[in-house]
Amino acid sequence: MKSVIIAITGASGVNLGLKLINETKKYAKIHAVISHAAKKTLLLEEGIEISKFEDKGVKFYDDDDTGAAIASGSFKIDAMIVAPCSINTLAKIHAGFADTLITRAAAVSLKERRRLVLAVREMPFSTISLEHMSKLSLCGAVIAPPILGYYAGVKTLKDMENFIIGKWLDLLDIENEIYKRWN
Repeated sequence: MKSVIIAITGASGVNLGLKLINETKKYAKIHAVISHAAKKTLLLEEGIEISKFEDKGVKFYDDDDTGAAIASGSFKIDAMIVAPCSINTLAKIHAGFADTLITRAAAVSLKERRRLVLAVREMPFSTISLEHMSKLSLCGAVIAPPILGYYAGVKTLKDMENFIIGKWLDLLDIENEIYKRWN
């Protein structure tokens, strides 16, 4: 079974990150980190207050715990995704700041040449953010914003979310059938 880190930061769309956890746990062992800003955003966008989100089958870590196992290169994982990835987190990862567990785990993923997917959630992108994404892509990160594919025949918000989550699962090399693929 694959082992995946799912990090959720404070960009709009935090609920999509929670749905990603729920879908991914069917196929992989999940190590999850929800930033303090993500918890605030979830309260503002969804009215959900999470002091410590817990879910069976998912190991949660505190974003302040930079000494957690997932912050070490000797801790084996198959991939990491930051979804949604805030512009602040993108900038920190690009600059090499490792001041939170999320940014430390991302730095480790890059140095160990492990799959790192950044679901950057912003529109429009500034030139600075585009430069950060370009340089991180050159370092091996995969930039995968939550963008809709119209060929999937989406008709509802759930269809849109399933398309995006399915594409992210593809990038994590996790088999799934939650969205309509191109024929």
